[in-house]
This record gives sequence, structure tokens and C-alpha cells, in this order.
Amino acid sequence: MSSLLLLLFLVQCLGLSVSAAGVQLHEQNNHVVMDNGILQVSISTPQGFVIGIQYKGIKNLLNVQNEEDNRGIEATNYKVIMRTKEQVELSFTRMWHPSTNGTIAPVNIDKRFLMLRGSSGFYSYAIYKRLKGWPGFQLFNNRMVFKPNPDKFHYMIISGNRQREMPLQQDRERGHKLAYEEAVLLPNGEVDDKYQYSMDAKDIRVHGWISTDSTVGFWQILPSSESRSFGPLKQFLTSHTGPISINTFHSTHYVGENFGMNFKDGEAWKKIFGPFFVYVNSVPGKGDRQMLWRDANRQFMNEVKSWPYKFPASKDFARSNKRGSISGRLIVKDRYVSRAGIAAKGAYVGLAKPGRAGSWQTECKGYQFWTVANEGGNFSIKNVLIGNYNLYAWIPGFIGDFKYHAAIRITAGSAKQIGNLVYKAPRNGPTLWEIGIPDRSAAEFYIPNPNPKYINKLYVKHDRFRQYGLWERYAELHRKRDLVYEVWANNYRKDWYFAQNTRKKGNKYEGSTWQIQFKLEGVVKKATYKLRVAVAAAHGAELQVRVNSRSARRPLFSSGSVGRENAIARHGIHGVYKLFNVDVPGKVLRKGNNTIYLSQPRKLDAFTGIMYDYLRFEGPDPNS
Repeated sequence: MSSLLLLLFLVQCLGLSVSAAGVQLHEQNNHVVMDNGILQVSISTPQGFVIGIQYKGIKNLLNVQNEEDNRGIEATNYKVIMRTKEQVELSFTRMWHPSTNGTIAPVNIDKRFLMLRGSSGFYSYAIYKRLKGWPGFQLFNNRMVFKPNPDKFHYMIISGNRQREMPLQQDRERGHKLAYEEAVLLPNGEVDDKYQYSMDAKDIRVHGWISTDSTVGFWQILPSSESRSFGPLKQFLTSHTGPISINTFHSTHYVGENFGMNFKDGEAWKKIFGPFFVYVNSVPGKGDRQMLWRDANRQFMNEVKSWPYKFPASKDFARSNKRGSISGRLIVKDRYVSRAGIAAKGAYVGLAKPGRAGSWQTECKGYQFWTVANEGGNFSIKNVLIGNYNLYAWIPGFIGDFKYHAAIRITAGSAKQIGNLVYKAPRNGPTLWEIGIPDRSAAEFYIPNPNPKYINKLYVKHDRFRQYGLWERYAELHRKRDLVYEVWANNYRKDWYFAQNTRKKGNKYEGSTWQIQFKLEGVVKKATYKLRVAVAAAHGAELQVRVNSRSARRPLFSSGSVGRENAIARHGIHGVYKLFNVDVPGKVLRKGNNTIYLSQPRKLDAFTGIMYDYLRFEGPDPNS
């Protein structure tokens, strides 16, 4: 087949055609239509709601029954920013004024929609701006939501192994609500819960829906996560039953409402969210879901290659010549692992607003830029916006957070070479024992089979932590006593439960105390030993540590109240990482058998608890 014929075949298969007329804008009484000959996108004026997407003979890919008062931020002004055959860009703004105080949030919002010639989709982004002197407020969520036509879209794909025929909204309405309103036991015996389809920001590439005849796909693509809050490990909702497709930039899920965007009185601020791409594709004839999925991933890669985009008309969006880069090499030093420096293979290295080590996990007002170091520990972060940053990192296989001591200033066109950076991993002495893998997740620990009454068939063979009701399984498996882990005999993959949560007793909840039993061949009574406890997530919890005395009135260590991530309820397996370093005086240890008691005494509800990432007990430094 000639290259020309192959190109024509691909164009036909993916539903693409090039309109000789270019992009047109049709202005009606209460809406406008962006039309490039491939699809027509209708947007209400001046509100700025996408009310219709016409494509391949389908009058509307969206749910036409969506209520007018359930469509998000309502703009009050409409303006055409650009109108050429190559591109149309529209602006829908809602402006704050002191006279509106108390009725809308004190922030100006400019919603943009953009269509290019020959593109099987459209772009959108939003500019949020506060002026100095405006009253304070808190922003908990910021997202773009589309509701595909429920008569046409039933099959959802959010990743290669997370795709399935989804229940209908009517199935949820006929179902039985479980412990919280998002979780419903469907008439067919399965559980549906939108949190079962959350993903880490680093893994969200493209997600969406495929029509019942498998010929049309509806996708959301975000080529850069720079405007998302809380860094690469933050979990966001994606697509779920409705059908609903969400592109989330900011939410307090898995971090806690205390980490919303809190603006003080008088605080000025500006941020662009996006742009992102809404992509539609098709295949002729019978249809092929996986062909649509593969094409959507190819489109994602094309969008990544084009980032930062050249076509947004707003001067607030920085193109490549208004950005810089930074590169270097990260080395880990842990003398009890290797005398030489260790290349930080697979390290997550990023730039975020200045703060303490690890503060990127709860930072949401600025931009973040992340990459993964190669086998040699080398990293390069490109397309960074002008500004002041700290450089942060964390390394799988090592506990703690790295922060480079000096501030980083990125200027237009700069290409900073920062050289070799050294992370001195927390370490006092040799490892006497350890439990788990330091990877900021509890996924390696024992995850039980779910209650057969609460199955989601998608997660029978993988990601089993996403099953509903696992918090109830702990008490069922440990009826007579709490978990006891014998270091010399047990395997953390089989014997360490993934979450230390409450157990229900009657109509009340009670805390729990886990035991780690271990043996010491000898003890240096005047020395200090160290217990490292890395926590993957916590919710309304407290960690108390006692050694060889369960009944001691005062614990050796208490974390105080920690965490509001609700990751146990939301099937998250991790939330906001924390590292506790507990000094253990040698005088409280014994030669022979010892026990460390990990108590979680708080008992707010079924979801109160701790997910551990990794525990390590270190002996004293023999050279000290």
C-alpha cells in the first residue's frame, strides 16, 4: 500500500476529515457553535457550558438531560478572542466585584474553549485571578466534568487493565446505599463506587468512554500535570458511572480538607489550569474498543510532543520561549547499604513552591514540574515556568524526603545544570529488622479477599485494595486478638494487614494495638536505638509506640492526631506520606525476646486508621 493510500485509510478509520472551509463559528441567540467540519461543539452564551458535541452523524455525544443548575461555574460575559480559518478561541468570564461578595467566590474566572482546523476535538483551559485586597476564601475542588450520552456510552477505559462495561445510573438508583453515598450495592450484586476509579496524577494519561457499538470514543487528555495540585502521587477521580468523565486539577480527596486552597484576606493570586484536549475518534463498521484506546494513547503522545502549546491566545499561557529547564544527578548515601554513593534510580524529582522537605504533597496554589531519574540518577525537568522554586525528590527504596538546600530561580530560556546532588537517607545504625518496602504505598502488605457480597469484578485479580469494605475484614480475620507479627517467622506480604483501622464492637468502634515481636542477641543499655515508621496514609488517627510494656501509662512516642486523607474508605492505598523517627533507649530493651506495641487508640468511625509504608528498627552505630 502506498503511503498516500495508507494515510487516507487511517484518516477514514479514525473518523478524521479536513474541512476546506477551516474552522467556522456560528453564533445563535443563546449559544455558539465551533465547527471544523469534523465535529461541532455547541456552547451556551454567556454561561460557557458545553451543551452539545455533534460528530459522525451523532447529534449529541453529551447527556442532553443534564440540569441547567448542575453545570458548574456560570459565566456572565462572552467574547470571541480569535476567529480565523485555522483557529477559533472563545472566552467566557465571571468577574468578582465587592457588590457580589457572599454570592460568588472572590476570584475572576476566564473559561476558554479553542478549536483548530483538522483537529478531531477541542481544547479548554481556565484562568483564575485574584487581585490584591480581595477577601479570603477556600477552594476545595476545581475540575472539568463532561457527561457523555448515557444511551450511547457504557464502556469505560481509564488504563490498560482498568476498563469495563459500567453500570447505568438507573442501576445505582435501584441499588442499596452502603457506608457512604458514593458506594452502592447494585441489583446484580456488584458494588459501584466512584473512588474505585481514582488514579495517581502521574498515571493519568487519557481516559474516557466508548460507544455501545464500539465505533466512537470520547476522551479527555491532559498533556501536562503542571497545573494539578499536590504533585505526582496525588490521587484524582477520573471517569465513573453516569457516565461521567472528569479532568480534575484540584481536590482535597486523599489529602484532607485542611489542605484546600486557602486564600487570606488581601492575597493576590493567578493560575492557569490546562489546557487539556477533549478528543473524539471512531472506527468504521463493527468497531474495535482496543483500536480506539490505542489511538487515544497515540493522540496523548502527540499532545505531549506539542507541549507547551503554541496556539492558546492568552498572554497568561507561557510558550516554550518563556520557560526554562534544569538538569542534574541525584545520589543517595546510606553507609549501611553501600559505602559508595548510590545512583537514585527511579527517583521522583520535581520543582514546586518553596517550602520544607516534602511540602509539595500539600502545595496547591502554584505549579509543579516532575520527572523520573534514569538508572544513573540523572534527571532533566523541561518546560518549567518562570519563577522561584525548591527542588524536591523522593527515592523508591529509601525513606524520607530530599530537598535541595538552595532556592532555584527559573528564567526564560534558562538551562540550569545543577550537578551532583546528595541525599543522605535517614540512618543511625545497622538494620536489625524491617517490614515492608519503602515506596510510599501499603500495596505490598496483606490485602484480604473482599466480602463476597461486595465485589467489583474488575479488581478480582489486580488492585485488590480497591474492593469495597476491606476495613471490615480486619476484625473478621482478627476476632480474638489484634495483629501479632513475629519478625523471625512472619512474611509481611501474608501476615501484615494493609491497614490498622478500628474494629466495630456493638454500635461503637474501638482502636487496636499491634505487636511486633523480635529477638536481640544483646543490648547496649546506654545506647539509643531507632524505630523508623513510614506512614503511607492516615485518617483521624494517632500512632502510639510502647516498648516491652503494653500497659505503660505514657507511650514512648505519640504522633498526636494525624491525617485526614480518608484513603481507607476511598480505596487509596496511600495518601500523604509521613515519617516518624522514634528514639528507643537501650535500657527499655532486653536480650532475647522484645515487643514493640503500635497502638491506634482513636475510634471516630470505621475509617479511622493508619496505612504503613515501611518500618525499620536500627541498632546503635558500632563506631559511635
